[in-house]
Amino acid sequence: MTYEYFPTGVCSRKMTIEIGEDGTILHAEVIGGCHGNLQGICRLVEGRDAASVIKTLEGIKCGNKGTSCPDQLSKALKNITSQKA
Repeated sequence: MTYEYFPTGVCSRKMTIEIGEDGTILHAEVIGGCHGNLQGICRLVEGRDAASVIKTLEGIKCGNKGTSCPDQLSKALKNITSQKA
């Protein structure tokens, strides 16, 4: 299933994430933000278990912000996995 998430406190504006029935991230895309870095992050998380990605990315900060695009991706994944439960 494909989900949309609208991050807050960061430069990116929208995250689209496709999760398989087994909790594996099939596809991820981020609109806005640092395009090259976010493309790289999306490719790195594809094929991984959402729970593992949450643990890896949660709490990463960008500069003086209390969050970052990777942290927002972990929040998106938390929302998705809680909806599926």
